[in-house]
Amino acid sequence: MKLGVVGLPNVGKSTLFNALTKAGAQAANYPFCTIEPNTGVVAVPDKRLDALTAMYDSAKTTPAVIEFVDIAGLVRGASKGEGLGNKFLSHIREVDAIVHVVRCFEDENITHVDGSVDPARDMETINMELIYADMESLDKRMNRTRKIAQSGDAAAKAEMSLMEAYMDALNRGLPARSVPVPDSQKEFARQLFLLTTKPVLYAANIAEEDLGQPENAMVAQVRAAAEREGAKVLVICARVEEELAQLPPEEQAEFLEALGLEDSGLDRLIAASYDLLGLISYLTAGPKESRAWTITRGMTAPQAAGKIHSDFERGFIRAEIVSYDDLMAAGSMAACKEKGLVRSEGKDYVMKDGDVVLFRFNV
Repeated sequence: MKLGVVGLPNVGKSTLFNALTKAGAQAANYPFCTIEPNTGVVAVPDKRLDALTAMYDSAKTTPAVIEFVDIAGLVRGASKGEGLGNKFLSHIREVDAIVHVVRCFEDENITHVDGSVDPARDMETINMELIYADMESLDKRMNRTRKIAQSGDAAAKAEMSLMEAYMDALNRGLPARSVPVPDSQKEFARQLFLLTTKPVLYAANIAEEDLGQPENAMVAQVRAAAEREGAKVLVICARVEEELAQLPPEEQAEFLEALGLEDSGLDRLIAASYDLLGLISYLTAGPKESRAWTITRGMTAPQAAGKIHSDFERGFIRAEIVSYDDLMAAGSMAACKEKGLVRSEGKDYVMKDGDVVLFRFNV
């Protein structure tokens, strides 16, 4: 799964990306220092894996991963090609969800493309460019479909109905994701590749001195704007996260404690991004490897087994499952079996986050 990190130039996107991936993406005090998108694969923090590795004395620990793409700063007029906008918008089209970084701090040494910091205005600038791009793409598709619909074609009529609903929302400044889509139309909706159907998480980037303090008025602006579109907000300090990421693991806990923080902002961002995409993890464990596997919430046991290997799904017999909490409380898989905590689940079982699984299959 890919998440695109977007925002205006100089809001802290590349700094946050550096911290996320330790990839050393270029971060500079001028617009468009990122042109080609940088990509980094990030481990999803999961303390359950460490516990399973210790329990099974696993030779290897493999976390679930999520991919972040650092997309260059968009500016007003991007949908018309301003600031290489068309190129950048095409990069957004390729991701599954968006992390929208919003600057919530003043710093006279860091320029702002509009000359001043105004989170609500900055959010609207990005969102309207995405809306304009969607309107242009929808308009072209509707012109092609309208003639077919007028001829009486039922499928084309249904498609026109959904596109008209999308266009109505976009004209009112609302994202396409605000439009309910019938199950029968979801595949067609995906084929439209609209930018504003992608789920969004707003990352309010604050100054270091604001950490641990009551939220400032800028963060309040972000929350109010996000609430209107049903999106979530995560408050983070990209500069501190970048400093933290450069420390060895044993020093990171001390650094967080000194700041009065329980978890790093990056751990919270990754967890929130995972949730945004509707993802969960199930776990496998043994002497060779303890591993977290990423699946979409609602997947059945055979579908989850297919994430390991297609043969597992094709020849699925059953899944032997115990919840992580039960396993930890009992102390071992053998104890779980003695207590009747290990369940044998069939093809209709819907996987739950934290299921510890052994798949039985035959091909």
